[in-house]
Amino acid sequence: MPRVVHFEIYGEKPERLIDFYAKVFGWKFEKWGPMDYWIIKTGEGPGIDGGLGKEKNPSVNTIDVPDVDEYLEKIKNAGGTVVTPKMTLPSIGYLAYFKDPQGNVFGIMKDDPSAK
Repeated sequence: MPRVVHFEIYGEKPERLIDFYAKVFGWKFEKWGPMDYWIIKTGEGPGIDGGLGKEKNPSVNTIDVPDVDEYLEKIKNAGGTVVTPKMTLPSIGYLAYFKDPQGNVFGIMKDDPSAK
């Protein structure tokens, strides 16, 4: 069964958000890639890690799926809409974003370290 495996937080001033979440929850942040994006390590044990970026996107939860294309079809057939088509994240996998029928945005991702 697909599960939420990643969350994302966005803001115009990510450094302030990093400071806030580090002070409040003790989360650790690691810069990722050339863009303004950081991986969030929330700790050990049950829970998920996430990411923080400098954009005006809504905060997003990402669901792990066995096949992004298959689930995009399921989403469309159930009344959802594709916001961002499937894209490749090299050495990570495949990612797409969708809106449910009420406008909530989620990501779906297939982990694939061989993705190019």
